[in-house]
Amino acid sequence: MRVLGLTGGMGMGKTTVAAFLSRAGFPVFDADATVRALQADHGKALPFIAQLVPESVSDGHLDRGALRRAVVQQPALLRQLEKIIHPMVWAERTQFLRRHRQQGARWVVLDIPLLFEAGAWRLCDYIVVVSASARIQAGRVALRRSITKAEARRLIARQMPDRQKRRRADRVIRTGGTVRQTIQQVQSLIRMMKQ
Repeated sequence: MRVLGLTGGMGMGKTTVAAFLSRAGFPVFDADATVRALQADHGKALPFIAQLVPESVSDGHLDRGALRRAVVQQPALLRQLEKIIHPMVWAERTQFLRRHRQQGARWVVLDIPLLFEAGAWRLCDYIVVVSASARIQAGRVALRRSITKAEARRLIARQMPDRQKRRRADRVIRTGGTVRQTIQQVQSLIRMMKQ
């Protein structure tokens, strides 16, 4: 079984590319969806988050606003939260890989925004980075989050720079053009994976 690592900064179009790969029949592990599930009502992570930030969890429900405020007041909490969440995501990813290896999958996709930062690139045989111009990225993030482009640029600046990700990629899919152009690039990738 071969593992394709799919990554890219926020607003780059990675989710769209992952959806195309899923529709083409490739199993996709979505790290963001896994985190949401862990933090959903009565999710596995909530008892641990409640120990760390008690006011953020009530009746099995996470109050994201309370958690965000706590992290803003105590930035060191972010690292502690990562120590809770990252091992859980790692365990889910390990189960995903084991299950699909047993099922005889030829390729699986690890859709992980922090692929390089978390060291998950080491699990991959081939790495695809989804990229767009800084202007397009900031516009997408601002629109999605209902924030200004300046605020979007500040959020983006916290991530590994796009140029560094592109340098480490086996293939770059550029999403700044038309949807048709993106689809053509993904179709080329799918042909490679099916050979």
